[in-house]
Amino acid sequence: QVHLVESGGGLAQPGGSLRLSCDASGFIFGSYAMTWSRQAPGMGLEWVAKIDSIGAEIRYADSAKGRFTISRDNTKRKVYLQMDSLKFEDTALYYCAKDAHFYSSGSYDAWGRGTQVTVSS
Repeated sequence: QVHLVESGGGLAQPGGSLRLSCDASGFIFGSYAMTWSRQAPGMGLEWVAKIDSIGAEIRYADSAKGRFTISRDNTKRKVYLQMDSLKFEDTALYYCAKDAHFYSSGSYDAWGRGTQVTVSS
């Protein structure tokens, strides 16, 4: 059974940093792309960063470019999201998702429960 567990969320000040982690189990982690997405209060789901199965192809939403860094460690079965220069508008519930393919297809077949990020002064 696929299991994704996010951690690392919390309260940060504007301009601060947080590092999110997603622990994966129940599938061959190194064979699938992974994505970080977020949902702010009252808003729809927005993908933030994508990484293919080996970390060779990475994409960022415009809102994340230059501030967020996605990475993965296939030996540890983890995917990370380093978030720097946080803004109020980064406040959201952040999810990691398993892609159905080794490349970032946008077709997801498993989601974690999310970790809350709140940016507040």
